Amino acid sequence: MVILLLAALAIPAVTGTALIVSGRGSTTSVERNANRLSLAASVATAALVVAAVVARPVVDQEWLPSLGVRWQFAVDGISAPLLILTAALSIAVVLHARSHPPQGGSPTTFYGCLQLVELGALATFFARDAVIFFIAFEIVLIPMWVLIARYGDSHDLAARADASGRFVLYTVLGSTLMLVGILALVQSAGTANLDALAAAHGAGLERHTQVIIAALLLVGLGIKIPVWPLHTWLPPAHTIAPTAGSVLLAAVLLKMGTYGVVRLVIAPLPAGFGALAPGFAIVGVVGILWGGLACLVENDLKRLIAYSSVAHMGFVVLGLSSGTTAGLQAALFANVAHGVVSALLFFLVGGLKERWGSADLATARAALREISPRLGLALVVGFAASLGLPGLVGFWGEFLAMYAAWSPAPDRPQSLLRVLAVVAVTGTALAAGYSLRVLRLIWSGDRTTPVHEDARGGEWSVLAVLVGAVLVLGVAPGLLFNSTIKDVAVITAEVSR
Repeated sequence: MVILLLAALAIPAVTGTALIVSGRGSTTSVERNANRLSLAASVATAALVVAAVVARPVVDQEWLPSLGVRWQFAVDGISAPLLILTAALSIAVVLHARSHPPQGGSPTTFYGCLQLVELGALATFFARDAVIFFIAFEIVLIPMWVLIARYGDSHDLAARADASGRFVLYTVLGSTLMLVGILALVQSAGTANLDALAAAHGAGLERHTQVIIAALLLVGLGIKIPVWPLHTWLPPAHTIAPTAGSVLLAAVLLKMGTYGVVRLVIAPLPAGFGALAPGFAIVGVVGILWGGLACLVENDLKRLIAYSSVAHMGFVVLGLSSGTTAGLQAALFANVAHGVVSALLFFLVGGLKERWGSADLATARAALREISPRLGLALVVGFAASLGLPGLVGFWGEFLAMYAAWSPAPDRPQSLLRVLAVVAVTGTALAAGYSLRVLRLIWSGDRTTPVHEDARGGEWSVLAVLVGAVLVLGVAPGLLFNSTIKDVAVITAEVSR
């Protein structure tokens, strides 16, 4: 069974490397062949990931014995949904690119970068060694930078350079702090094994040591989530990135940050995180308000969705900070929910931007309900889920995060967290406001010009599957909650000791 896990990592590694080092031709045949190869690799990887999630193999081999670093990979209920989400979206971005081919560079490099992003994300979620976790995390950053810098919006080259530069500077700063924190954790605990670190629940580490290490990791991972006020690299990156880059950035890379908080901070450093949790919750709730207010006045649709991501990740942070099983369950559900909803919206908006020539909401557009019913349906479902409408996937994580903040763990300041829960409710009202604003501007109305083509082919297939996921997980949230509950209960039991 180990071969399932290793093959799931080997296929995107080999395919991505082969595509990048192959010829630089940009003819239609080269592009078609690159897409077919990438799609075949993504489908095969997804099949192997699903098999690994079912079989739960464990890899544990020596790599750097002098440093105590081992090849350690495994699957549990916390990582399984994120692995499936990553594999599914990797297929979706390649399939979508068939009808919306990359612009501005070699198609082989574009598809190669998509494969390497998938490799890094899967390895991050599989990793059970803290050093391997860091290496896998870093694998993602270079190909994502290439996607932004080389294949981003070519209408404003200065903005593209600024966005890619911010992405590198911020994420490298986050990586530096994360590396220092990981090395300090490994050195203090005497092991890099994430399962052993979680089982020890901070035993042998003084409280002040835990606080210092947790602070380093929270700031480093906070840049990558991102939390307010470390979020300013995200809107420019989303605005400029190609559709595939925006989808993977929002639906996969941000999830790696919150997953890192669970694995590297909450589980192994319970006392340290408990001391910092009130401050972490505050910046999360400020992000909810900040993102919502920005969305109310933002006229660039891609940037608006980027700011909404800051708000939605604030609910994840609030759930994580509560210290309860319900809060951690809420955060993990909201993490996946945001991945599905943000992917749907960025696929949709990327297609609209190509049709319109820009994503400016101030420009009068034909009403989608009149000329593009499929795109209109996807838009309504996406923003309804974004505002947390009951019965859709966005509701459960955010509702339970506020519930958990109202009834936090005994070692958390109840009065403060209750105030934050009330403020977070205001954030849901802001979400309703900006969602209805967008729907009023581009979905409703009687204007029927200029006409553009509705979604069809690969684009519609991707949108339809994501709409289905929004509905299914909204109606049957137990599919996800049941996957995570056992491992979450173990972590929160350890945290409460």
